[in-house]
Amino acid sequence: MTATLPAVDVVPVASHKRGRRVAGWLPVAPLLVFVAIAFGIPALAMLNGAFTVKDQATGATSYSAANLTDSLQGAYLTALIGSVKLSAVSACIATVLGLPLAQAVVTSRFRALREAVLTASGVLANFGGVPLAFAFVATLGNAGVLTRQFGLADKGWNLYSFWGLVIVYLYFLIPLMVLTITPALDGLRSQWREAARNNGATSAQYWRHVALPVLAPSLLGGLVLLFGSAFAAYATAAAMVGSAVPLVTLQIADAISGNVLVGQENVALALSLDMVLIAGVVMAVYLPLQRRSARWLA
Repeated sequence: MTATLPAVDVVPVASHKRGRRVAGWLPVAPLLVFVAIAFGIPALAMLNGAFTVKDQATGATSYSAANLTDSLQGAYLTALIGSVKLSAVSACIATVLGLPLAQAVVTSRFRALREAVLTASGVLANFGGVPLAFAFVATLGNAGVLTRQFGLADKGWNLYSFWGLVIVYLYFLIPLMVLTITPALDGLRSQWREAARNNGATSAQYWRHVALPVLAPSLLGGLVLLFGSAFAAYATAAAMVGSAVPLVTLQIADAISGNVLVGQENVALALSLDMVLIAGVVMAVYLPLQRRSARWLA
């Protein structure tokens, strides 16, 4: 007699994998819905407004690139260049100053100092807006405490200028750089320094030929991140310098509120689109640099 085996249900492998993929997407579905609503809808509205031109006489609307053309001319272009210049200068200075500060924290023997500096950096990196502007005005403004104490006004000091704004931006950019570069400094292996020392290399040669080349992707990534943070800042500059320093964020606010010209709301949206495109370029540079540094410092 031949034994009869019980029937076994066979689940197709492809169906099983498909079900597992669907189950994997379910936990992130609420986040995707939130992103679509919070970012997708405003982005579509911005795109629509940036390419919509309204006839002030008839009220008729049409699609055109006139707003984008206007956003790259005259005062708008000056403001865009001013924001790029301010962000680039602030980011470069913060990168140069933040690296040795972070290195001093990493190599410190006092764990409490490291934790205190990193905690303070986390707070200061997110401290901005009107409170930061008020703090600097009260300290280094025309009637500020330090300005009167040291007679800085007689020496040509002016907080409400390009370089004054750079100093204010450094207040939150340097802590942000410390937070950004500290994990990369932690990833530098002590064996590399010992090997360099055993081969007769000085500390300067170690940093020039070993540490800085390894840290270069992280440093450039941090620089790009600082640039983006400074480029998007608005409240601090608005509260401190107003229109004294041309910035694209201030121009967007003026265009929306009609402080300069009435009916320029769509030009403001075109300026916002310009900022989004620049931010996209920044992220396109930042992400590959982060992946490259992760391979060395993992």
